[in-house]
Amino acid sequence: MTQLTPILSKFWDAEQSWSLATYEQHDGYRAMDKAFAMEPAAVISAVKDSALRGRGGAGFPTGMKWSFMSPPDGDARYLVVNADESEPGTCKDIPLMMANPHVLLEGVAISSYAIGCKKAFIYLRGEVVHVYRRLLRAVEEAYAAGHLGENIHGTGIDVDIVVHAGAGAYICGEETALLDSLEGRRGQPRSKPPFPGAAGLYARPTSVNNVESIASVPGIILEGVDWFKGMGTEKSAGFGIFSLSGHVKNPGQYEAPLGITLRELLDMAGGMRDPNKKLKFWTPGGSSTPLFTAEHLDVPLDFESVGAAGSMLGTRALQIFDETVCVVRAVDRWIEFYKHESCGKCTPCREGTWWLAQILHRLEHGQGTEADLDKLLDISDNILGRSFCALGDGATSPVTSSIQHFRDEYLAHLEHGGCPFDPQAAVLWATDKESVSA
Repeated sequence: MTQLTPILSKFWDAEQSWSLATYEQHDGYRAMDKAFAMEPAAVISAVKDSALRGRGGAGFPTGMKWSFMSPPDGDARYLVVNADESEPGTCKDIPLMMANPHVLLEGVAISSYAIGCKKAFIYLRGEVVHVYRRLLRAVEEAYAAGHLGENIHGTGIDVDIVVHAGAGAYICGEETALLDSLEGRRGQPRSKPPFPGAAGLYARPTSVNNVESIASVPGIILEGVDWFKGMGTEKSAGFGIFSLSGHVKNPGQYEAPLGITLRELLDMAGGMRDPNKKLKFWTPGGSSTPLFTAEHLDVPLDFESVGAAGSMLGTRALQIFDETVCVVRAVDRWIEFYKHESCGKCTPCREGTWWLAQILHRLEHGQGTEADLDKLLDISDNILGRSFCALGDGATSPVTSSIQHFRDEYLAHLEHGGCPFDPQAAVLWATDKESVSA
């Protein structure tokens, strides 16, 4: 597999790609007309049959998520788009909303119609003011053209969209913390059940979906289920945006079928930034997924294959690190982030991330003992599966996987009384043990 599939990113390089005029030149809002001519249940069935899985990390089937909502009772139902992209290394939704916001708006309109929603919300990170303004402008254009509002295209269907800017908290990427924030409360995960499909925003049935998930819906409706399933793998159908960052020659967004490998993506990206440096480790789905090494270059990047190899596909945030990087320092910085972003609601995450950060910081500076590695694993085991949301679980992933793959590097910090990397020449201990020991 060596081909990219520019679909959502098809005209990102066009002049004013974000404008309504450009979007309409590329079949914009045609899928909405087709969907509105179908029964809502048929739209849900099409998304179900396409096997579209959530693109926000968990990979739950989108159509199934819609069908799990409580049946209509004549009162309000809501669609909420999770645009609070905060995972370290993840940078797919922000450029999508910047370059092609109307595909998201069309997806929101179709999805709202399918689930019986008349008012939808896009919850965006407040720090990205430029994206917030672009979304607001796109919503204005869509209303003015009759693509949103009351009696859309004379069909009698009403859909309103509210773009809401959050205050900037990683925890609000968790769907129930997002809902609390949207309601004006402090963003903290709720106890479940009830799940949002039964009692979400304002205690009404709510579907919370990722930006890329909703933006994929117009293509499925317009081109058909077979078109979508013709890409990707049998159980991980379709395409996705892979975000390459770090020590790669041409970092950026690569839209490709699920099942492509990092080796293929690296070839398309021009290889490593320094061709004389080898790949050391990488994340398949952001920093909250277990690390992979060069041995995993040919693992197909789909939900099943990555899971079978010991990690998670997550948000397809491929952070690439060459042999000049100290894995202990990288994990130390990640855990400091998770400690800072923990909402503090549950003890395993609040206390666990604090202790992980203390021990990792100590190890990075050559202090402590080998027993600290077992202590890190013990703390991780006590966090995993015991926190209110996935923040705690995600924080353990880089810790446990780095000890699994790079235990000798942790020990090297203790052996040499500090980081075995020369900060000037960035010499890796593992490739030059004799000179470091001397």
